[in-house]
Amino acid sequence: MREGRPFDAALDRAVERLAEPDRRLAHELAAGVLRSQSALDARLAPHVPRGWSRVPAPLQELLRLGAYQLTALDRVPAHAAVDTSVRLAREAGGERATGFVNAVLRAVTRLAPAEPPSLPGSPAGEPAAAAEPLAARLATAASHPDWLVRRWLDRYGEADTERLLAWNNTRPRLVLQAARRGLDELAARWRAAGVVVTPAPFGGGLATDRTRPDELPGYTEGDFIVQDPAQSIVGWYADVPPGALIYDACAAPGGKTIALGRSARCVVAADHNAHRTARLAANLNRAGSGREFVVVADAAQPPLRVADVVLLDAPCLGTGTFARHPDARWRVTEDALADLARQQATLLQGVAGTVRPGGLLVYATCSLEPEENERQVDAFLSAHPGFSREPSDEVPPTLLSPRGDLMILPHRHAIDGAFAARLRRRV
Repeated sequence: MREGRPFDAALDRAVERLAEPDRRLAHELAAGVLRSQSALDARLAPHVPRGWSRVPAPLQELLRLGAYQLTALDRVPAHAAVDTSVRLAREAGGERATGFVNAVLRAVTRLAPAEPPSLPGSPAGEPAAAAEPLAARLATAASHPDWLVRRWLDRYGEADTERLLAWNNTRPRLVLQAARRGLDELAARWRAAGVVVTPAPFGGGLATDRTRPDELPGYTEGDFIVQDPAQSIVGWYADVPPGALIYDACAAPGGKTIALGRSARCVVAADHNAHRTARLAANLNRAGSGREFVVVADAAQPPLRVADVVLLDAPCLGTGTFARHPDARWRVTEDALADLARQQATLLQGVAGTVRPGGLLVYATCSLEPEENERQVDAFLSAHPGFSREPSDEVPPTLLSPRGDLMILPHRHAIDGAFAARLRRRV
């Protein structure tokens, strides 16, 4: 994952031969380290005399894994966590590494659980709260980038920011959406098979504690897909008329395409990345309606002239999905935010001409950042007076911004974050 592979893909590849209990433990270890990395580093750093930054990256990872087991997993005995880490250290760095890892982790085991770790760089014995400003303390405690926490404090205030950080460090349940079978039929079939399912928030699918969707009845037949409630709600908010010709401009992995295809005349589902397009095609083959057609195409240069509805689910920073993608927080930067905002503006400009007069453009992201959401829409409308906002009443008012855009916030709605705006082309 550190080399760029998405967390889910890296995990699936690494644990594919493990039994289910071991798969779950591997997921808990890896995701737990990502969700608590800054706090783990703060706990480990005081026991590294030469400085945490000078520890080789492979040993940093081993120490984090060991410290996470010692501080967060009651079911792993302390001696087992230390011994396993020492054995792995020998493979990674030889005999000198084993003594170092052993000493650091045994020091961590002596630190009382109630004793807060010092922040890196804090004077010895000085309370972390007095040594660092609020944003830095929250960023370390919740393992988030400092610059992002500062932004959220400015926008949401301290209490809501703390709730957002806490949400991001939970492990969301698997949520299933109807595809070739209805939810009621699926729920009855799963419950008959002993699978516990409960309604997801806002009626956005069925949640389960199961972790392997491919082992649930109906998976092979394409009866359902895995999709967070927020993304299914984006489809409701779009409120696409039946029988429409739809251009889904950034369609992979295909969840919204499948939902739209159930009532569309035709969905042209495109993505510019050939690998992602192959995954899109596989998902549509398994669970689509047959009215979806896949093409490799850049949204900046649409592959068709005109459509009744264009959905641009734009590439974004993904700050609304940190709970589901614990690695994403370590990839986001202020420069990436600026680059993505420019890319989104280019894509909006590219697809605008594809919307027929009287047609609909739906712009969506899974971001919480204004530059990618309402400000992006405002800038587009200023440059394209032929379009105007047309809010939808298909979702609860609590999910709408004052101007009628869909605005789902994890700390308020207990699902992934999402944004969408419906833009009607008048001329």
